[in-house]
Amino acid sequence: MGPLPKRKFSVGRTHRRRAHHALTPVMLVTCNHCNEKHLPHTVCPSCGFYRNREVVRIEKAASPKE
Repeated sequence: MGPLPKRKFSVGRTHRRRAHHALTPVMLVTCNHCNEKHLPHTVCPSCGFYRNREVVRIEKAASPKE
């Protein structure tokens, strides 16, 4: 059996240890071509443009037939 702590960790000590566990909000930028939000430094998933240049050709999805 491994070593065990002699005393209980206090709440303050536990909270100090977990101070860096907070989530950070996702930063999004607006696409210059289609004005949709996407992650910075990535190709826009809605139009396929990156830095005012078409990098990926995005085909429009066909509308479902009724």
